[in-house]
Amino acid sequence: METMADAEPAKAKPRPIIRLGLFLISHSFIVSVACCAAGVFALLLLPVLAKNTYISENALMPGSASPMLSNDDVSRARMFVNKVVSFDFKTDSSSIGIQDLVAQHITDLGGEVNFHKFLPQVNKFNPLHFFSSPDQGIAQENYTCSSYGINTVGFIRAPRGDGKEAIVLVTPYNSVKTSMGEALSLGIAYSIFSLLTRVTWLAKDIIWLAADSQHGEYAAVAAWLREYHTPSFDGSGRSLFESNASPTTGRKRPNDFLRAGTMAAALVIKVTDGSEKAERDVLNLYAEASNGQMPNLDLINVVNYLAVNGQRLRVKVEKLGSLLDSWWLRSLAELFHKLGTVARSLNPQWNFGISVAEYIEGTATLASSLYNQALGVPTGPHGVFRDYQVDAITMEISAKRVANYKNRPNELLLQGGRLVEGVIRSVNNLLEKFHQSFFLYLLTSPNKFVSVGVYMIPFALLVAPLPMVAASLFADSTRRISGMETKVASSPDIPVITFRSWRWLHAAKTVFIVHFWGAVVTLLPHFLSLVQDSPPLTNLLSWIILSAFTLLILQAILGSSFSLLHMNRTQGMEWTLLKSVTIAAACTGLCIMSVINFATAELGALMLVPMCLMARPLMLDAKAKTLKSFIRAACNVVLIFLVFPPVAYYLWKGALVGLDNARVGDFWNWVESLWTWNSATYIYMCMVHLPCWVLCVHTLVYPC
Repeated sequence: METMADAEPAKAKPRPIIRLGLFLISHSFIVSVACCAAGVFALLLLPVLAKNTYISENALMPGSASPMLSNDDVSRARMFVNKVVSFDFKTDSSSIGIQDLVAQHITDLGGEVNFHKFLPQVNKFNPLHFFSSPDQGIAQENYTCSSYGINTVGFIRAPRGDGKEAIVLVTPYNSVKTSMGEALSLGIAYSIFSLLTRVTWLAKDIIWLAADSQHGEYAAVAAWLREYHTPSFDGSGRSLFESNASPTTGRKRPNDFLRAGTMAAALVIKVTDGSEKAERDVLNLYAEASNGQMPNLDLINVVNYLAVNGQRLRVKVEKLGSLLDSWWLRSLAELFHKLGTVARSLNPQWNFGISVAEYIEGTATLASSLYNQALGVPTGPHGVFRDYQVDAITMEISAKRVANYKNRPNELLLQGGRLVEGVIRSVNNLLEKFHQSFFLYLLTSPNKFVSVGVYMIPFALLVAPLPMVAASLFADSTRRISGMETKVASSPDIPVITFRSWRWLHAAKTVFIVHFWGAVVTLLPHFLSLVQDSPPLTNLLSWIILSAFTLLILQAILGSSFSLLHMNRTQGMEWTLLKSVTIAAACTGLCIMSVINFATAELGALMLVPMCLMARPLMLDAKAKTLKSFIRAACNVVLIFLVFPPVAYYLWKGALVGLDNARVGDFWNWVESLWTWNSATYIYMCMVHLPCWVLCVHTLVYPC
C-alpha cells in the first residue's frame, strides 16, 4: 500500500535565480545600503580605473610625415594678421569690410569663396524643438541689414579626391571689433589654407569657415551648417540666405552657396591670452556637445599626440577648480594611494593606485566632464557639428604673453599651423568616418579616459536597489492587506469585496497623474516667455506658482479616489504601494535617461535614489518617538529640501563659483539655456526628477 507521502506529488523547488531574487527582496534594506555605498565608492574609484588613451584607427598615423608648413607661409600669415588688426582702427566707412579682406586673400590663393548671410538667433521656447531635427530659431521680423551676420567660406578642392568628403576649419571672430586672439586664429587658418592649395596629397576637400561671431560663435556656425544640410528656398528657388555679392562693396561674385562633400571632421581654432607665469603655450581642448555627446576619442588622441610630441604644447582639459583645494578629496587620494601601495606589496603585478596629485587632478577633470555632459550644453561652437553626426573639437591655444604681439607671432603661427596640418594629414588618411574608438567616455586627463563599460558600474550599483525595494514593498503591502482582509472576512456584519491584486492601481493612478503634470510643467515656460523683459526671479516664482496650481487642477479633475468599502481599515498600508510604484517610475526614468545622457542619469541617481529609498510618512516616525525615527524623519526633510531642483542648482553653482556669486534667479537662466540648446536634461528634470520629488513629498505627508 502506497504511503500518503508517495501519493502526494513532490513540490518543485524554485530555480536558483528565483531563490536569489527572493533572498534579495527579503533583505532589501541591507542590499540597498550595500549597493548605494558601493556605487558611491565605485564613482570615486573611477580616476584610479582610468586607462591611458590609445589610437585605435591605424590609418590615422599621426606624426608619420614631416610638417610642410614653411616660414614663407608663416610670413604671409603674419602680414594677413597685421591687416586684420589694423582694419579695426580704420574709421573710413567706404573701406572694404573684414569679410571682403578674408575673401580676397582666399581668392588670391586660388580657393573658391562665397558669403553666407544669417540672422541672429531668437531665444524663444518651443517645446517641439525637443522632438525635431536640429534647428535654431532665427529672427524673421523687424530686422535690418545691420543685424545680419556674414560668414566667409573658402573651399579647396582636393586634387586626389572625388568631392564626397571634406574637412572643416572654423575660426570665429567678431567682425565689429576683432581681438588679437581672433586675428591670430584667422592667421593660423590662413597659413594652413595657403599650404593646402599647393599640396598634391590632399584627398578630402577643405572648408575654411570664417564665422562672424558678433551674434555668438555657436549661432554663426549653426546657421551655416543648417543652410549646408537643409537649405531654405524662396519662391524663385533661390536660397534665402545665400549671397553672391560682396557684403560691403556690392561687387558681384559668380558663385552661389558652395558645398563640398560629407564632413569627416571639424576643427575650431581659437587663440586667447595666457598667463605670464606659464612656462609654455597651453592647448585647451573642449569636446562636449549637446546632451552629453562626445566626438570619437581618436580625434582627441590625435590632437593630443601631435600637440605634446610634435609642438611641445601643454594640453589641458577643463577641471572643476573648487575640488583642487578640497581637504576631503586630498584625504581620499591619500587613502587610495596607501591602498595601492599595499596592493603592490602583495603582488607587484597589481597596478592599483595612483599618486595623490594625479588622483586630485583626475577627479577634478572627471567632475568637470560629468558636469558639462550633464548640463547638455555645448562647451563651444564645435557642439553644433555633433547634431549632424560630425566629429569636432575646439582647440584653444592659450598663448604666453600674446598681448606682446611683436615678440611672438611667428612662433605661435608656426606651432598652431603645424598642429592643424598634422591633424588634417591624419584625417585625410581615413577611408571612412571615425568609428574604431570610443564615443562614450569620460576624460580624467588629456591622455586618460574611463570607458562606458567602467563608468556604468557606479550607476548600475546605485539603481540596482530600486527594483528590489519596489518588489519588497509591494510584497509586504500585499501580505499585510491580505491579513487585514482575512480579519474583515471573519466578521459576519461586514460585507467582503476582495480586489487584493488590483489595489496597486490607486497608487499607479496617482503616479501617472503626477508624471502627466510633469509634462504640463514642461510646457509652461512657453507662456511665460511671451512676457517681455520679465526678471528671472519673477519668471521662476511664476513658474512655481503655475505648476502648483495646475497640479491642484489635475488632482481635482483626474484624482477621484479609488476606494473599496473597507479601504479605511487599510489606509495606513497604502503609502507602501505608493512608494513602490514611485520607485519603479524613478528606476524607469533613470534607466531611460542613462541611454540619452549618462551624466545626467548619474547625477540624478545620486539625488533621487536616497530620497526615494528613505521616503516614509512623518506621522509614523512621530508615533514611534525613538531616536532612530527622529533621525530618519530629519534626514527625509533635509533630502526633500536639498533635492528640490532650484535648491539643488543653487547649491551646485555655489560649490562651483561660490555662494556669493550664486542667485536664486539664476535657475531660470539655466532653464532657458537648456531649452535653447534642446537639452534632454530639461525633459528629465520636469518629467522624471520633479514628479518623483512631488511623490516623495506626498509620501512624507501621507496620513497614517
